[in-house]
Amino acid sequence: MKAFHFACRVVVVTGCATLTPNLYAQAANAIPIASSPIASSGQPMPSDKQLARDVRKALSKAPNFNVSNVFVKARGGVVTLSGSVSDGAQIQQATEVAQGVPGVVSVNNHLSMYPKGY
Repeated sequence: MKAFHFACRVVVVTGCATLTPNLYAQAANAIPIASSPIASSGQPMPSDKQLARDVRKALSKAPNFNVSNVFVKARGGVVTLSGSVSDGAQIQQATEVAQGVPGVVSVNNHLSMYPKGY
């Protein structure tokens, strides 16, 4: 009988130890890890709004590029382009122009082509 109770306790203790999630303590003086590559490069990162404005301005100066239906968002150096352009070649052109703007880490291009006249 004593062996049975001992075996039950071993099973319960082993089960609790196995099912308990691993917990890790964090020191109060821990340094947070940078969330983007540009933040750790030592260069100041422009604000998201300013970066989006800079990309839109660069697109507006690109030759034969109509920026009127293009929307630009930026977050942490990642620029997202959405909207539409009238020529398929402008989709790739938009990516190249955006990548050339200082502060841009990467470009997500979600532009689509619409036929003229619509």
